[in-house]
Amino acid sequence: MARFLIEADVSALIRGTQALSSRITYTADVPLNAKGKPPKLAKQRVLLFARPVPSRPGTVQLTGLQSQMNWLPELDAQVRAITRDALAADAAPAITGVGNAFHVPGSLPGEGETQVFLQTAGGAPVSLQILRRPGETPRWSVSLGDIVDESAGAPAANTFLWYRLACGLPRSLPTESVESDDPQNAAKAREDYAFVLRSLGPCA
Repeated sequence: MARFLIEADVSALIRGTQALSSRITYTADVPLNAKGKPPKLAKQRVLLFARPVPSRPGTVQLTGLQSQMNWLPELDAQVRAITRDALAADAAPAITGVGNAFHVPGSLPGEGETQVFLQTAGGAPVSLQILRRPGETPRWSVSLGDIVDESAGAPAANTFLWYRLACGLPRSLPTESVESDDPQNAAKAREDYAFVLRSLGPCA
């Protein structure tokens, strides 16, 4: 790893709380190449996640070790989409825990539905629905609001809603959240919750 003091020209600001100079300075730790030498950074186009340094106009501080990334069209589009979703009036709230969960078996063997009601910052309603039908792969969806919408489906990976769930859900269903006197129904609720976690994948 090599540390650089970098001067860069700003071509666009995706999101910021204040105006930014057309040229900025920042420090970055950059991995060495396969030969153990620092990479050539001149004329590279990068995407930065940074914050202004107080009382030092034109100087910013990266938010983390991976906050300088090579610019790619798809990365730019992804960051803009996440930023847009995060700033929307109906943005998905932060998940703080699980309220309650229950499984209702269907009339056929292997059929049933699990609902998981989540706790959120600010108290906005968010719920998960997992539907099982005989001979079919389980399907799950997430509803934002008081009305359960099973047609909403699961969020696409690397979207803002995906991030809220993948990074906010507990790694297992809390025992006190399961509402069932039937051990089989309680086990199904835990199994369906684990299915959602596997479908989301790790928080990254």
